Amino acid sequence: MKKLYRIKKNEEFAEILGKKHSLASASFVVYHEKRKEANARVGISVSKKLGDAVERNLIKRQVREMARALIDFETYPKDLIIIVRKPYLEKAFSDNKNDLEIAIKKAII
Repeated sequence: MKKLYRIKKNEEFAEILGKKHSLASASFVVYHEKRKEANARVGISVSKKLGDAVERNLIKRQVREMARALIDFETYPKDLIIIVRKPYLEKAFSDNKNDLEIAIKKAII
């Protein structure tokens, strides 16, 4: 996923989380807000409870890849914050991808 499509600043995270528009699945909580830029953006948050820095970075890379495959950033109408939950570690990549896909589709509605 290109850096252009990422939310990085703490202020932007806080703004989207403050709106409290969220959806939850077993592995993810997805906060969403109407996009402000020309394209959709995604921010990913992984708690320290899920592992050390190496494990958290691995999870972030996997979730970025899922988002890249599931979202057309040019046409998707929302900015998203994806928070990874503990059950993520117990499921296979394909199951987690399906959970994320369902949450992303619900965010449009």
